Amino acid sequence: MFKKTGLLTGALSLSFVLAACGGNDDGADNGNTDTGNNGDNGEAAGDIEPQEWRFVVEETQGQVQYEYAQEFADLVDEKSGGALDIDVYEFGALGSEVDQVEQLTQGIVEFAIISPGFTGTLVPEGNIFALQFLFTDDQETNQEILNESEAINEQLVPLYEEQGILPLAFWTEGAMQWTGNSPLQTPDDFQGFQMRTQESPLILESYEAYGANPTAMSWGELYTGLQQGAVDGQENPIFFIADANFNEVQDYMTISNHNMYVTMTTVNPDFYNGLDEEVQQIIDESVEEMRERGFEIQEEQNNEFLSQIEDDEDNPTEITELSEEERDAFRELALPVRDYFRENGGDQAEEILDTLEQEIEDMSGEDIGAGESGDDAEDEVDNENSNNDMNEDEDDEE
Repeated sequence: MFKKTGLLTGALSLSFVLAACGGNDDGADNGNTDTGNNGDNGEAAGDIEPQEWRFVVEETQGQVQYEYAQEFADLVDEKSGGALDIDVYEFGALGSEVDQVEQLTQGIVEFAIISPGFTGTLVPEGNIFALQFLFTDDQETNQEILNESEAINEQLVPLYEEQGILPLAFWTEGAMQWTGNSPLQTPDDFQGFQMRTQESPLILESYEAYGANPTAMSWGELYTGLQQGAVDGQENPIFFIADANFNEVQDYMTISNHNMYVTMTTVNPDFYNGLDEEVQQIIDESVEEMRERGFEIQEEQNNEFLSQIEDDEDNPTEITELSEEERDAFRELALPVRDYFRENGGDQAEEILDTLEQEIEDMSGEDIGAGESGDDAEDEVDNENSNNDMNEDEDDEE
C-alpha cells in the first residue's frame, strides 16, 4: 500500500543525453568482469580476434534490461576466453529510445535491447505486442509462446531485419500495470485521462478505445511529466514503476495485467552476418542461455519491488487489483482494436495476428477471443438481449 523513495531523481536532461551521442566511450559502463581467461572456453582466445562491441539498453543500471545485457556480456566474454568485450550503455548514455534504434540500424552500436513499441512506425506489424488482453495471465506460458511462436520468430523477424534490426530473442519483462493520479478501475475512469504511452500508433488506439487521451512520451521525460501534470498516468511492469520512482508522483496503482512488456534482444544484421561462424555461435549460445535467466531477473525484480511499494510508508500508494469482471469490461473494448491492427498494422498484420492468436490458444488452452471482432461480440450481446426479450414476452403471454 506504500511507495519507495530515492533510486532515481527525476528525468534525464535531453540536452545531456544528446551531448553523449558523439561516439566516444565516456558514457559506457565498463563494469564487465573479465573472467573469460579462467572459463571452460579459455582456449578460444587464441582462435578469436579480439573485438570490442557496444550494447545499448532502454533502462538504467540495476533494472532488468541492464542486468540482462551485463550478464549476456559476461557470457560472451567467458565463452570467447576474453576476446570479445561488450560495453553496456544504460539509457541516456547514447540518447533516447528512438535514437538507440537509429544507432543500431546505422551500425553505431552492435547490440541493443529494443521494445517494439518504439519501432511501431518502422515495422507496423511489431505493434502486435501493444494489443491488450491478447496474451495469457501466465508469464511463463507467455515466455514459451515468445520462444516458439512461428508468427513472431518466422513471420515478424524478417520484417525487422529488412529495417536493419535482427531480433535474436523476444522476452517479457513482466505484466503491465497502470498508475494514475486518480483510481483506474473501470473504463469510465479513463474518460479524458491523459495517458502516457510509447511511440506506437496501436498503443494510442488502445487507450483511445477506453476513452483516454494518450500522449507519446520518452520515459526519460516521464517523471517530470507526471509530477507537473502533463500526463495523468502511465503503464509499466512493477519493477520499472518503483525503480523509476513513478509511484512517488502517482497515488494509485492498478494491478490490471492488461498486457506484458515485450522487448527484443537485437543485433545489427550486417554486423552479425559478417562475423565468423565461431563468433556467431558464441552469440547464439549466449542468447539461448539468457532466455531462462532473463525471465528469472524480471520475476525477481517485479516481486521485490511490489513488496517495496507496499511497505514504504513515506509515499503511500493505493493498490487495487482488478476482478475478472472488471477486466472483462476492458477486454470487451480492447477486442475491436485487433481489427484495427489487421487493417492498419502493415501488409502482413492479419496473417501474423491470426497465426499468433491460434498459437496462444493452442499453447495455453484458453479462448482469447480469436476471430471474434468487436462488432461480432456486440452482435452476440444484442442477439442474446433480443432472445431474452422474446422469452420475457412469451412469459408475459403465458
